Amino acid sequence: MAEPDQFDSALDLLRRLDPKHTTTHLNSLISLVPSLTEDLLSSVDQPLTIARCRKTGRDYLLCDYNRDGDSYRSPWSGEFETPSGGTGAGGADDLGNNEGAGDGAVPSERVRKMEVRANEAFDVYRELYYEGGVSSVYFWNLDDGFAGVVLLKKVATPSGKSEGTWDSIHVFEAVDRARTAHYKLTSTVILHLSTNSEPLGDMDLSGNMTRQIESDLPVDDDTSHIANIGKLVEDMELKMRNLLQEVYFGKAKDVVGDLRSIAPLTEANRDKATHQEMINSMKR
Repeated sequence: MAEPDQFDSALDLLRRLDPKHTTTHLNSLISLVPSLTEDLLSSVDQPLTIARCRKTGRDYLLCDYNRDGDSYRSPWSGEFETPSGGTGAGGADDLGNNEGAGDGAVPSERVRKMEVRANEAFDVYRELYYEGGVSSVYFWNLDDGFAGVVLLKKVATPSGKSEGTWDSIHVFEAVDRARTAHYKLTSTVILHLSTNSEPLGDMDLSGNMTRQIESDLPVDDDTSHIANIGKLVEDMELKMRNLLQEVYFGKAKDVVGDLRSIAPLTEANRDKATHQEMINSMKR
């Protein structure tokens, strides 16, 4: 019998563990098998981390797509920031090239201009839809177009004992064709909800969902790309929110309602007896 592939086994293990602690589990696997570091970091979606741009003072989100070693590129300044406090252009290879995809990739001047406009557009989108939170957009070059990722994060703490976190990661590719462009969008939502109250006790609901679409849309100029990407992301988020609310939350509510009751058992039995008495009286 062939030995199982370590990478596939690691992904299978992560799927079976608590998604709330994905980052902890991922770091543990990396420490066990260092050779899988790059493959795991680029394949496993984990809750987004917030950092502050040292040059502009604005918050931005960290992910594998703006990482170069232990440095991360700020979408507001376009510079890589190191943990020690330094900054740099980053992303250049031995020949000085920095337009390819991969760790530390720096977009070309044209793609960087689109990235700036996209960050401004999604900053407005974030404020309108989420009323807070943090958003970041990163672009990089492809041979026949460009690709990018749209990141959105919102943390809500309505009370000291309740917390909710929403992370959405939208990775896309845009391939230019004559007067149209072909877009491929892969969206992942990571959701964590928890509460602790006297009548309900402890409740923890965590999970993630991934969906993918492809679409051909007309393009007149670079501004059209921003509008098209915005429309695709907006429609996808709406579909995924509705799916979460109607299917996942609805099903969870039914299951929890059948398993436990907030009302005392004596009161439930009394209501049941009254209900049965009414049925019997109607049969007479």
